[in-house]
Amino acid sequence: MLEVLGLDARTELVYRLVLEEPELRLDEIVARLGRSEDDVRRALDQLAELCLLDDGPHGAEQGPPVFRALDPAAGLPFLLSRREAELARQQRGLEVARDAMSALTTDRGRRAGGGFDAVKRLEGLDAVRERLTELAELARAECLSLLPGGAQSPDTLEASWPLDQRALERGVRLRSIYQDSFRNDPPTLRYVNRLGALGAESRTLPTLPLVMVVVDGEVALVPLDPDDGRAGALELRSKGAVAVARMLFEQLWVNAAPLGSAPARDGNGLTPQEDELLSLLAKGHTDATAARRLGVSLRTVRRMNAELTARMQVRSRFQAGAEAARRGWV
Repeated sequence: MLEVLGLDARTELVYRLVLEEPELRLDEIVARLGRSEDDVRRALDQLAELCLLDDGPHGAEQGPPVFRALDPAAGLPFLLSRREAELARQQRGLEVARDAMSALTTDRGRRAGGGFDAVKRLEGLDAVRERLTELAELARAECLSLLPGGAQSPDTLEASWPLDQRALERGVRLRSIYQDSFRNDPPTLRYVNRLGALGAESRTLPTLPLVMVVVDGEVALVPLDPDDGRAGALELRSKGAVAVARMLFEQLWVNAAPLGSAPARDGNGLTPQEDELLSLLAKGHTDATAARRLGVSLRTVRRMNAELTARMQVRSRFQAGAEAARRGWV
């Protein structure tokens, strides 16, 4: 358990033994642990180097030396602080390397074509995932995401966690808008809550127009075909296109419900999801297409329809449409 502080398992066993039973001789330590004398000597030498043994072997004048462990309250905090300082130095080094990598990538792109291509085509889902991973590692200030659909696959969540965690630790602001339907998927909800504990911000809307990611206000990824996420994506780098993508996100963000709060009902007592369903049906969408737009199952749409019909105290969908129009719901 103390390997992170520089103690391997063998040395930690020796330390715990001499801590619990002070005044042990070398031969007694060897006998208690069932290890070779050379193995125990190496462990004792390491403990001495880490300043976890008292001033040194005692009792040498009267007989074989005995060993006493330094109080962990005195020795271990020093090792911990030293390790923290080492990790901080490594983190600073990684940040410098990341900035250098970003600068090299930028310079190379500009030398190759006098600047980055305004539009780059990414063919297929694998290419999109690879590019998203690169952008997540290079993000410096913010990452904005529109994520239509309900539940995220376990593989997607597992692959996203280390990228999101490292970005948040670097101080990147993560804001994501999901569909309301994701609130019904426990694994996705747990994932988003874990990110929230690290500082990520999440909100929901009944429907979202497309999948979209905007990184540092410099690059945006949008799908080649909004109806087929596996087709690939367009990487946009022109200032105008990225600015439009960011403006779209901000407009949706203002109207989205923060995670942790139930979507507010309007003056007619409708949730945003119910209001959106009525709007879709009024435009001629079938239950099936409405379910896809809302990111829910067909069964859920039919249940919502039944609840709305019962609330309006009508018996048919035609009557429901007429009553919804009379009430000003559509």
